[in-house]
Amino acid sequence: MQETKLHSLLKTTFGHSSFRFDQLDIIKTVLDGNDALAVMPTGGGKSICYQLPALFSEGITLVVSPLISLMTDQVVNLKEDGIEACFLNSMQNIKQRQQAEESILSGKVKLVYVSPEGLLSGSLVHFFREIDISLIAIDEAHCVSQWGHEFRRDYSRLGELKHTFPDTPFLGLTATADSKTRDDIVKQLHMSAPKIFVSSFDRPNIKYSIHERTNEIKQLDDFIEANHKNQTGIVYCMSRRKVEKTAADLTALGHNAVPYHAGLATKTRQEAQDAFNKQDNIVIVATIAFGMGIDKPNVRFVAHLDLPKSIESYYQETGRAGRDGKPSNAWMIYGLQDVIKLSRMLETTDASEAYKKVARHKLNAMLSLCETTVCRREYLLNYFEEQGKAQCGNCDTCLEPLETWDATIDAQKVLSTIFRTGQIFGAGHIVDVLRGSKNAKILGKGHDKLSVYGLGKDKSKNHWNIVLRQLLNMHYIFITNWDYGNLALTEKSREILKNQTTFHMRKFMAQASPKKRRSNAITSTHGRDSLFESLRDLRFFIATEKKVPSFVIFSDKSLHDMCHLMPKNKAEFLMVNGVGESKCDNYSEDFLEVIAEHQT
Repeated sequence: MQETKLHSLLKTTFGHSSFRFDQLDIIKTVLDGNDALAVMPTGGGKSICYQLPALFSEGITLVVSPLISLMTDQVVNLKEDGIEACFLNSMQNIKQRQQAEESILSGKVKLVYVSPEGLLSGSLVHFFREIDISLIAIDEAHCVSQWGHEFRRDYSRLGELKHTFPDTPFLGLTATADSKTRDDIVKQLHMSAPKIFVSSFDRPNIKYSIHERTNEIKQLDDFIEANHKNQTGIVYCMSRRKVEKTAADLTALGHNAVPYHAGLATKTRQEAQDAFNKQDNIVIVATIAFGMGIDKPNVRFVAHLDLPKSIESYYQETGRAGRDGKPSNAWMIYGLQDVIKLSRMLETTDASEAYKKVARHKLNAMLSLCETTVCRREYLLNYFEEQGKAQCGNCDTCLEPLETWDATIDAQKVLSTIFRTGQIFGAGHIVDVLRGSKNAKILGKGHDKLSVYGLGKDKSKNHWNIVLRQLLNMHYIFITNWDYGNLALTEKSREILKNQTTFHMRKFMAQASPKKRRSNAITSTHGRDSLFESLRDLRFFIATEKKVPSFVIFSDKSLHDMCHLMPKNKAEFLMVNGVGESKCDNYSEDFLEVIAEHQT
């Protein structure tokens, strides 16, 4: 009975005919009163996991959200689906706050969005104590953990709520959390025997490409011209100054580009966000301050002009492309200077040494992704402890010829040095032994007497660090002690030491500029279809009139489905993906009229 009702609510409210990933099991878990942690890919439908229980249950669902702009978008989306929701945040005046609280007390509202700072304030906790809270959902839950890539101190206090609402189930949701981070989220939130759901991290519609930086603006312009002219994209830069310069350069080259970073005036920043939400041919150049919780489905590319600080950051940021499931690009250029900048930023923070060591490992893993000779997708999936195919067929290492060199002898030198020094030293010590360093630690340990001492003095520290990173990330060696970064051999290392396998490494070179051809460009198969364009124009008109982003009315996926199904009445319109009863009542007449015109 419960499952039947959930399927019915999914279709009538959200217009979806089936659940995705672990959505149904997650929903049933929290409805049974149990805590849960859900790790699902960006665009995988995390919000359904708390929105549907909110409709099913008697009480109110509290959603902890990190950004005010995200709260606003979520509430607008829910109201379009016929669901009463509101938010409580610091941007509201006294009157708006009172109106929101009155709506909550009246029982009309099913979901309330709050910031972690707001929810933990004495007044709000007291207010919610008097209300039946059926579920507390923590969005972007990786912010709870110091091992996560966007740790926030306000989030770290959310575990206090377990004492205030001991009988209310907690649901943590994130797109990026390795096993160490997952364990820490559970601990920090004081979850009680939670069920942990980890969906696939694979985004098969995204093509991953990583290149060495040569002339970044020319490379970026060539990439956009060849693949995404007049399409929506996000370009990430490390600094605010670079954001503004890149946006100006792209504008001068004829692209519709706008900058976004936290240092801009509030009005300017809001105008940029509104333009991004409402336009279909815009490139927004931003720091990572832009993006958390982006719901726009037709972002066709995400480009990085600087190296992200971790695989988790990279995965989450690239995941903002192709949320509609259509072909999209994750394109990046990087250089050694990126590593130096990120390392300097890390070392000058006030973070604990334990945190810094983990952060260094994450940065090395990110750099290793750039250097790898294996399939990019396989590497990403393996990082998140998921088995991937040896060849995905949709990344640069699979699709483009890759120049490599046989590094087996160098790998043997590294593995032998780790073994002969007792498998209790970190990367720095191993490289010093190989390069014949005369520092006190090497001499004091007598490692200058080893047969491997000085075997690699003809090559740079950077070279040996690359070899070490590749051996580590291909599981030929592993870290035995995180506090000191001690390295040891795995069983797999025997294959290299006994010449049973070869060890290849990428040969680095300047990337050749791609030819400006449109034949390989990623374009919508319905791009020239007159019905699709007519439906898109209608959607834009309605969205402009209602002052909401176009995708809030209908996603491109819904418009494509209308083109395919060609519904003739309301009953058939309800069969369109993403059309629930509320949207059917509000918009079917106008959209059916346009569809009918194209049937004659």
